[in-house]
Amino acid sequence: MKIVLIGAGRLATNLGKALHEAGHCVAQVFSRTQASASALASMLQCEAVCRLSEVITDADVYIVALKDDAMPVLLPDICSGKGEAVVLHTAGSVPVDVFKPYARHYGVLYPMQTFSKEKAVNFSEIPCFVEANDEQARRTVRQLAESISNSVYELSSADRRYLHLAAVFACNFTNHCYALSADILSKHGVPFEVMLPLIDETASKVHVLSPMDAQTGPAVRYDEQIIKAQANLLNDDPPVKELYELMSRSINRNMKKGE
Repeated sequence: MKIVLIGAGRLATNLGKALHEAGHCVAQVFSRTQASASALASMLQCEAVCRLSEVITDADVYIVALKDDAMPVLLPDICSGKGEAVVLHTAGSVPVDVFKPYARHYGVLYPMQTFSKEKAVNFSEIPCFVEANDEQARRTVRQLAESISNSVYELSSADRRYLHLAAVFACNFTNHCYALSADILSKHGVPFEVMLPLIDETASKVHVLSPMDAQTGPAVRYDEQIIKAQANLLNDDPPVKELYELMSRSINRNMKKGE
């Protein structure tokens, strides 16, 4: 397929590489800055543009990989003059109908993964969630998704919101906890690297156990003496102390629900 990428960020970079490696023709990359567009376009051996008026109008698919709040502003120009092309976005929490006033054939290609420009991913292992407004868009988005991923699911916008919410807990909030852990350790001269075996084992356990069965720590049994003592170590950072106490209560409440 002939594809235009609208965006050159972390997701667009990884998705663009996967599509290129799958044999699709990524013909153009648009970004609001020429430097960003050129950086990705050079990897994909295609044209870079930084004005929407320069985006070609004869592509089969336009993939919008922009910040959520930028989409409503730019969609009228992105979709204008694209005729029978399929327009897709890649966001977890944006409904498919965001395209309705502007495009004839549209849908969603949401790869559920955390992306960095610096770290390559194996796209075949990433679950991709798709949605479409009609059969042409459905065939197109499924063909694209199945060419790069071994796990493709059709999911409505309503359900995708909850998928994205679950991903925030599993990924973003968990990574924030790593950052808090690193901050505590750095104040006492301990390298964060000592946590990596623990992190790896915790993550590997949920491949064979449910998260509830894998849960350990003082909050499971709600050991009040340890919890209070640890909370007091955070007296100099009230928001983190409150988070520690809320998390401890949440863990204990969840464990009781499972009894």
